[in-house]
Amino acid sequence: MRLTLRVWRQRNADTDGAMSTYEVDGISPDMSFLEMLDVLNERLILEGEDPVAFDHDCREGICGACSLVINGDAHGPERTTTCQLHMRSFRDGDTIDIEPWRAAAFPVIKDLVVDRSAFDRIIQAGGYVTAPTGAAPEAHATPVPKPDADFAFEHAECIGCGACVAACPNGAAMLFTSAKVNHLNVLPQGAPERETRVLDMVAQMDAEGFGGCTLAGECATACPKGIPLFSITAMNKEWLRATRKAGKR
Repeated sequence: MRLTLRVWRQRNADTDGAMSTYEVDGISPDMSFLEMLDVLNERLILEGEDPVAFDHDCREGICGACSLVINGDAHGPERTTTCQLHMRSFRDGDTIDIEPWRAAAFPVIKDLVVDRSAFDRIIQAGGYVTAPTGAAPEAHATPVPKPDADFAFEHAECIGCGACVAACPNGAAMLFTSAKVNHLNVLPQGAPERETRVLDMVAQMDAEGFGGCTLAGECATACPKGIPLFSITAMNKEWLRATRKAGKR
């Protein structure tokens, strides 16, 4: 396959960026998208040019580090992570635009790499449970109804890649935050922080500068792990309940 790549290049957060065009040839349809970028970077290095910086780690669809907007879609045309996107999803002769996540809360570090530490701070605000020290309790000591366990597991699948933010026309982080709130709030182990968790995490999300949610639904469409849109509704109910309870104190 021969492809034309239009790649966002930006030296650092303090400089302006622009799209640069590269031609790549000999690309196998069985290559992953990141392997294709590796081919481009090998050539750039041999030519004495600066390789394209992009995020990656496991390359197995687990960590979510491989955050790219490909032809306007977060992670590309398939509902998967970029590292699991293969070049057979494109045709010989295609022009492919490759950009970083676009959100005020995700500033560009270099080229296609953005700073997603805002997500870390949302987790630090309340994404944990109180666990007493000492011997581990029996696994069945605290019964969890299967519907609650299934609900928690469905939301715990969120890998924090940020595709929901990149896809949202408002740059909102509601799907990510709701996934982290819901998977703990539904479990008995998360009950002690139930109210403070949702209030603190939503407050931190707002403080990070993410946009407001208008339930456009693009976040759930782009999510590679299929976190459902009703996750946001469930969190909103938790937030309203916690706000009213806090107001009565």
